[in-house]
Amino acid sequence: MAPLWPSWALAQAVAPEGPEALIQRVGQQVFDTVKNDPALRNGDLTRIMALVDTVLMPHVNFERMTASAVGRFWRQATPEQRQRLQQEFKALLVRTYSGALTQIRDQTLVIRPLRAAPDATEVVVRSEIRGRGDPIALDYRLEKTPQGWKVYDLNVMGVWLVETYRTQFAQEINARGIDGLIAALAERNRTNAQRS
Repeated sequence: MAPLWPSWALAQAVAPEGPEALIQRVGQQVFDTVKNDPALRNGDLTRIMALVDTVLMPHVNFERMTASAVGRFWRQATPEQRQRLQQEFKALLVRTYSGALTQIRDQTLVIRPLRAAPDATEVVVRSEIRGRGDPIALDYRLEKTPQGWKVYDLNVMGVWLVETYRTQFAQEINARGIDGLIAALAERNRTNAQRS
């Protein structure tokens, strides 16, 4: 009796997904979802948050992203403060970058060749969003975890997200402490929500 699955298909099914394949798959899923959902294209934040939570967040080490943005102060934060920082930072990022989702029409995500050692545990996947106008460079820093590759930083047109926020967060923490940063993020999120 012939096997149900050819051996090459079985090998692919159990082989872990590479970082560039992950970015291509998830990026394509986001693009397809936005293109087919008028509410997303119109900036419906409830729908955008649902997309972020279901499609993107399973592939992000958001604790590491937030810890890196908070910097050395993360070690001083209580578990409750860490949770609030992640919550407010996520809301800020979703509101800040949700406008980019509403612009997706006929663009495609093109992954550039990966330059990393086969046994690397941290890599940068470089990509471009191509469509109307000049391509937009979009790069991802990923780490290999027991659950697969996870994104922990993002570079949009030459600016790394974590580094940008680390400077802002450090200024706020130095002036008002960790609770001050949480309060500032919460206030910024409230203000942004009122403008929507």
